[in-house]
Amino acid sequence: MDQTISPVEAGAPVQTTRLIVPVILSGGSGTRLWPVSRESFPKQLWPLVSTRSLIQETALRATGAGFAAPVVVCNEAHRFLIAEQLREAGIEGARIVLEPVGRNSAPAIAAAALLVAETDPDAVLWMMAADAAIMRPEALATALAVAVAAARAGRVVTFGMRPDRPETGYGYIELGPDLAEAPGAHAVARFLEKPDAPTAAQLVADGRHLWNSGMFVFTASTLLAELGKHAPAVLASVHDAVAHRRTDLDFIRLDPVSFAACPSISLDYAVAERTDRAAVVPADLGWSDVGSWAALWELGAKDADGNVAVGDVLLEDSHNCYARSDGMLTAVLGLEDAVVVTTENAVLAMHRDRAQDVKKVVARLRAAARPEAATHSRCYRPWGFYESLISGDRFQVKRIHVKPGEKLSLQKHFHRAEHWVVVAGTALVTRDDEHIMLRENESVYLPLGCVHRLENPGRIALTLIEVQVGSYLGEDDIVRFEDTYGRA
Repeated sequence: MDQTISPVEAGAPVQTTRLIVPVILSGGSGTRLWPVSRESFPKQLWPLVSTRSLIQETALRATGAGFAAPVVVCNEAHRFLIAEQLREAGIEGARIVLEPVGRNSAPAIAAAALLVAETDPDAVLWMMAADAAIMRPEALATALAVAVAAARAGRVVTFGMRPDRPETGYGYIELGPDLAEAPGAHAVARFLEKPDAPTAAQLVADGRHLWNSGMFVFTASTLLAELGKHAPAVLASVHDAVAHRRTDLDFIRLDPVSFAACPSISLDYAVAERTDRAAVVPADLGWSDVGSWAALWELGAKDADGNVAVGDVLLEDSHNCYARSDGMLTAVLGLEDAVVVTTENAVLAMHRDRAQDVKKVVARLRAAARPEAATHSRCYRPWGFYESLISGDRFQVKRIHVKPGEKLSLQKHFHRAEHWVVVAGTALVTRDDEHIMLRENESVYLPLGCVHRLENPGRIALTLIEVQVGSYLGEDDIVRFEDTYGRA
């Protein structure tokens, strides 16, 4: 039988009558895209390939007729950021499931499947990573229709991307026979780990291998049955975590004890590589996992010299470079095949061929307990954000931005006093038993140990400058008495 890759567009369109449930996994930290992507604000929350963030682009692929509201699985630290980005993108009704600890993709998708199965065990789930890009979305609908047909026939379906180069950063899928029940889909002959360069070249040349995209389609009942066969410990732990969940504001919190007991394993290892129901839909979607700065150079719009420039960048006599600035002017002179990335508190410069080694830099920063490994100068909170402007011996200056109608926790500090100066908007300040209204150019002093709170009662954003003075200025010097967002 001819097992060369046949265009998925040749498959007959499949009519679907039940809603497809998008499941978006947003648990990664994207260390290979440091210094832009960091644990506090990872790559899926950044607009890296368009004006929207990666998670917004992912969610918008699965909207409109035929789709239910998405289920998003993420960690607690990003919950408000993700909720806000979904709101900005016009995504309504999303169920945001919070993982107490990271346990890879199999437990995350198991939690989503169990939640959906409570009301519709035969629902089709479309599992997507929040941080991948699809540059040819016009081909996606046809590929998805084929995958849904295979899923409704009891298959665990993945999308195989047609390779256009020998890539060592992706896993591969070998095509098996055509599936009669879903024209355009194939059985999976085998999954292959990320190969070395010579092996990757052979896989691309033989015409029978595809890149493993990590996107899956299956019914909730099929996935749960296969987990029960091949990863029963995962299913048991996640079942208990879902059964003992609780709701916090608009979030679903999985039981931490049960979820922590779950093995950490990917869906590929737990099910896809073990099941006899694995299927693959070959497709040409312009897919990328956006896994490195080299990948962003490949995706970006290039000038006549092959350069990709993002932000306040000046390139002179440079070729095939990726240059990005999220702040200050960045000038690149006389370089070839280079990556230069500037943020507010870190700069990365490297040869493009070393893109996979950025994680080594992050590991060294973590070992040295450098805050730049995980956080930016700007730190986002459910009420807005703050950013450090300058710090020195016993003092620190910050800019605080509070969204309309939001408020910080009622709190006090043991080691610092604070001065607040309003530069835009209106502030309502609680200071012990006082309630003080401040407008532009007005200020207030908060002595060490006083119980205080900042609120924005207005209709425009509140911006103030905070000057901290004291013997210890760490963010952990805080005692919360009351918090709108349920933080301890």
